[in-house]
Amino acid sequence: MLQLCGYIDATTACGSRCDTTFILRTARLPRRPSRRISHFAWFHFHAKDPEMARILFLIILHGLPSLVVPIHNSSTGGCAIIRPPRDGGIRYRGLTQEQIRSVQILPVDYEIEYICRGNRVIVGPKVRKCLPNGTWTDITLNSTCLLLCPRVWTSLENGRVTVKPPGPPVEGTVLHYSCHAGFILEGRNISHCTKLGKWDAPKPTCLYDRNYTGKKKLYIGALFPMSGGWHGGQACMPSAQMALDLVNNRSDILPDYELELIHYDSMCDPGEATKLLYDLLYTEPIKIVLLPGCSGVSTLVAEAARMWNLIVLSYGSSSPALSNRQRFPTFFRTHPSATLHNPTRVQLFQKWKWTRIATIQQTTEVFTSTLDDLEERTKEAGIEISVRQSFLTDPAVAVKNLKRQDARIIVGLFYETEARKVFCEVFKEKLYGKKYVWFLIGWYADNWFKIKDPAINCTVENMTEAVEGHVTTEIVMLNPETVRGVSNMTSQEFIAALMSRLGGKNPEETGGFQEAPLAYDAVWALALALNKTVAPLKAKGRRLEDFNYNNHDITSEIYRALNTSSFEGVSGQVVFDAQGSRMAMTLIEQLQGGSYKKIGYYDSSQKNLSWFGNDVWIGAGPPADRTVVIEVYRFLSQKLFAAVSVFAGLGILFGIVCLTFNIYNGNVRYIQNSQPYLNNMTAVGCMMALAAVFPLGIDGHHVHRSQFPVVCQFRLWLLGLGFSLAYGSMFTKIWWVHTLFTKKDEKKEKKKQHLEPWKLYATVGVLLAIDFLSLMIWQIVDPLHITVEKFTKEAPKEDLDVLIQPLLEHCSSEKMNTWLGVVYGYKGLLLLLGIFLAYETKSVSTEKINDHRAVGMAIYNVAVLCLITAPVTMILSSQQDASFAFAALAVVFSAYITLVVLFVPKMRRLITRGEWQSEQQDTLKTGSSTNNNDEEKSRQLERENRELQKIIQEKEERVSALRNQLAERQALRNRRQPSSGQNQNHNTPPPSTQPPDPKSLLPPPGYPNPTADNHPLPPSFSNSSTLYPADSKMSRNHCHNSQIPLLYK
Repeated sequence: MLQLCGYIDATTACGSRCDTTFILRTARLPRRPSRRISHFAWFHFHAKDPEMARILFLIILHGLPSLVVPIHNSSTGGCAIIRPPRDGGIRYRGLTQEQIRSVQILPVDYEIEYICRGNRVIVGPKVRKCLPNGTWTDITLNSTCLLLCPRVWTSLENGRVTVKPPGPPVEGTVLHYSCHAGFILEGRNISHCTKLGKWDAPKPTCLYDRNYTGKKKLYIGALFPMSGGWHGGQACMPSAQMALDLVNNRSDILPDYELELIHYDSMCDPGEATKLLYDLLYTEPIKIVLLPGCSGVSTLVAEAARMWNLIVLSYGSSSPALSNRQRFPTFFRTHPSATLHNPTRVQLFQKWKWTRIATIQQTTEVFTSTLDDLEERTKEAGIEISVRQSFLTDPAVAVKNLKRQDARIIVGLFYETEARKVFCEVFKEKLYGKKYVWFLIGWYADNWFKIKDPAINCTVENMTEAVEGHVTTEIVMLNPETVRGVSNMTSQEFIAALMSRLGGKNPEETGGFQEAPLAYDAVWALALALNKTVAPLKAKGRRLEDFNYNNHDITSEIYRALNTSSFEGVSGQVVFDAQGSRMAMTLIEQLQGGSYKKIGYYDSSQKNLSWFGNDVWIGAGPPADRTVVIEVYRFLSQKLFAAVSVFAGLGILFGIVCLTFNIYNGNVRYIQNSQPYLNNMTAVGCMMALAAVFPLGIDGHHVHRSQFPVVCQFRLWLLGLGFSLAYGSMFTKIWWVHTLFTKKDEKKEKKKQHLEPWKLYATVGVLLAIDFLSLMIWQIVDPLHITVEKFTKEAPKEDLDVLIQPLLEHCSSEKMNTWLGVVYGYKGLLLLLGIFLAYETKSVSTEKINDHRAVGMAIYNVAVLCLITAPVTMILSSQQDASFAFAALAVVFSAYITLVVLFVPKMRRLITRGEWQSEQQDTLKTGSSTNNNDEEKSRQLERENRELQKIIQEKEERVSALRNQLAERQALRNRRQPSSGQNQNHNTPPPSTQPPDPKSLLPPPGYPNPTADNHPLPPSFSNSSTLYPADSKMSRNHCHNSQIPLLYK
C-alpha cells in the first residue's frame, strides 16, 4: 500500500505481491459552510498485472490537477495548497514547518516555488502565484522533476549540436549532431535522453577529413539572454547570425576561414553564465572570441577571460564599470557606455554657457558610475556640480533640497517609474518653468509622463506642465542616415531583413530589437579585426587556426586590430575609445508641446555637434545656470555727507576764529587767567576732530578699494589725537583745580601757591602720549584694512531672475573688538573721571583758572555725547547712514559746544566791556575783585560806590565849614596873644593843666571828623571788602587819604 501525502514518490516498489491495492490521499481541502468535502477520496483497484497498475497510477497523478481545479475555484480569499511534482517539493516562502502543517488556504499573490531532488530539474512552470479567483497561475501546465542528462553530449568538437526542444537536456530531449566542413561524423547523429538521466547512444566525434580543401572554422562563443531579466537575445542572436552569413559569403573578408557561433542562453544571470562559461572554455572546439550580453554577464566573462587570453566583445552592456582597462584589459563593446551621454551633456552646457549644474539620481550602480564620470568631465570643462542629490524610492526630500539650494540646470538619472515620482514632486515644489532645465535619459517611452501611476498623486495635466521643455539625450543605435556601410546594407534594409528573420514578430514584443544593430555590427567588427590580423600573423609564421588559450601573441594582434577599428555600420560609425567602449552619436531631443522634437546630434568621436536650431524655451532664451547675484555696495548718502561736511567745515572755521582770538588777546589779564595755551590746544583738538568727519564719510564711492585703508588710518588718527588734545586740555584744567582748591584745610595755603604752567602742559602731554603709543602699537601689530559685510540677498521689484547682494565696506582689523575694548575702556574711564571732577569743583572760585566752570560744562556735554554715541554706532554699524550720522553729529556737536562754552563768553566780555584796549584799565577794573565773572554783583557795587560818593561830598562840606570856624578861632587867639604875653613876662604862672580844647582835636582841613559823623555807612559797604585788594582795605570809621580818589572813581 502506498500513501501519498506531501511529497509524492511514485517510483516506490509496490511489493512482491501482484494483487496490489492503491490508496490515494488527496490534499487537505478547505471547508466551506455551504459544502462539505470529504478529506479522503478512495480509489480501489484490483489488478492482476502490476504494470497496468503502475500506468493507471500515473494517469491518476496527471489527472489530479483537473480534479482539484473546481475545488480551488470554490474557495474564496486565497488558494488551497496544491500537490508538489513527482520527485520534488514546494518551497513556502516566509512560512515555518509548523505553519505549513496547519495552513489550509494561502493568501492572494502568495508565490510557491517547486524544487526537485538530486540531479533533477523542473520542466514547466517553476513558480506559481495565487490569483484572486482562487486558482494558481499556469495551473493547466504540468511541472515535473526530470533527471538531467550529461551536458557533455550537447557540445561537439568541430561539429554542431541541435537541441530539441531548447532548454536543459532532460527526459525527452533529442540531440542532432553534424560536423563542420572538413570533418566527418563518427557515430550516431542522434541521441535521446532517457528517464534514467542517460543518453541512449555514445557521444559521436568529428574526425578531420584529410581530403578537405575548403574553409577552416573559427568559433565564437556567444551568450545570448533568450530569457530572464532582459531577453535581448531574441533579436540579437538572429542579427548576429545574419551578419555571420554575410561575412562568410564575402570573398574579401577572411577568405580562408568561416566563422561560426556556439551560443547558449545566459538568461541574463551571472550565476547561470558561470556554468555556461565553464562549458565554453572546457569543451571543444576552442573559441577565439567571446560574445556576451547583459552588463552583469559581461562583467563576469570579461574578468575571467584575461586568464584564457580571450578577447571579449559585448553587444549589450552599458555599465560604466566595464570601462576599466585595469580590470577588464581585453574587453570591447559595440553598445556605448551609459557615460556616453555625458560628453553630449557637457557640450550642451558649454553651448548654453552654463558653469553650474545640479544632479539627482536613483541609488543604483549604473547611475552612480555615470554620475561619477559626469563629475570628472564637468570638472575638466570648468563646470561645477553644486548640488548632488540621491534617493532610493522616495525623491521628495531630494527635490526639496534642489529647490532650497537654488538648482537651475538639473541632470536626472533614474528609471522611468521613478521619473514620474520625481516630476510629481517637481510640480509640487514649482521646480520647473522658464528658470529651470531638466536633462533626462532618452530611452523612456514617449508618453511616460502621461501613464497613470498609482504611486503618485499628480494628474496628467500636472505632469505635462512639469516636464515641458526638458531635454533628453539618447544613444543612436540605428544610423539615421541612408548610407551603405561595410556590409553594403543601409539601416533601413537591415531592419527589413531582421523583420524577415523574426518571422514578422512585433518589434516591441521582441527582446533586444533596439540593440540588434549593435550585435550585427559587433560581428562585423570582429570579422574585420580577424581579417586585419591575417597578414601580421603570417609574417610571424602563425595562423588564426593556431590560436589556443595560451597563445598571447594572437590575442595581442586581435586586440590591436579591434582597438583601431573604424567603419560605417548599420548603427553608425563604429569606433572604440581607450577603454574599449563604443563611440557613437547621441540624439538630442526636447519636449515641445507634449511631444519630443529632435534638436540635434552629437558625435563624440569627432566632437561634432549638429544643431537644428529649433530648440524652444519658455522664456526669452536658455535660462541662467544660477540666480544672477548682482553685488551692490551700500554707500553713504551723499546729501547727508554734504550736510554734515558743511557743519564740520563751519566748525573748523569757527575753531580758527577762536584760536586767532585767543592768541591775539593773550596779553589781556582776563585771557591770561584762563590758561590760554590750554585753550589753544582745545581749539586745535576740536578742529582735528571736526576734520575726522570727512574721512568718516569717505567710502568706495569716492576712492578706489586699494586706497581705502589710507582713509581708515586718517579716521583713526584724526579722531584719536583730536580727542586727546581737546578733551585732554580741559581734563587737565579741571584736574588741577580739583587738586588745588577742594581741600578746606589747605584751601588758603593753596590759594597762595603759584600754579606753574609746565605742569599743565605735562599733563596734556602724558594723555596725548598714551593715545599716540596705543594707536601706534595697534597699527603695527594689527593694522586696519578693508572688510566687506554681506547682507541678505534681496529680490528686485521687477520680475527678473536676479538677486541683489548688498555689500558694505568697513575699516576693521583681525582683533578689532579687542582694540576697541581697550580704547573705549580707557576713554570711558577718563570721561567718567572728568564728570566727577567737574562736579566736585562746581563751587570753587579762583582767578588762576577763571574759566574752569565753563570747562566743566563742556566736559559734561562731551562725556554724555561720547558715552551714548560709542555703543550706538557699534550697534548701527551695518546701517551706514545712521552710523555716520550718529558718529559725525556727535563729533560736530561736541566740538561746537566746547568752542562756544570756552570762547564765546570771553569774546563777549572783551567786546562789551572794551577790556582789550588797556592792560591798566583791565587791572583797575579787575584788581578789586576776585570774581570778575559776576556782572550783577559788580553793578551793585557800583551803585553803592555812588552812594558813598554823595556821603563823602557831604562830609567834605562839613569839613570845609569846620575849617572856616577853626580859622576864625585861630585869628581871634592870635589877637589876644600880645596882651597876655606882657603879663606873663612880669608874672610867670605855673603851667595850666586844663584839658585841651576839643576843637584842637579836629582833623586837618579836607578830612572829615569821625566823631561828628552822624551818617552811618550803608550795610552793603561794610560787607564789600572784596571789592578792593587786601592791601587797600578801609574800615567803617577810618578813611585813608590815599583811598579818597578810589572812592571818587
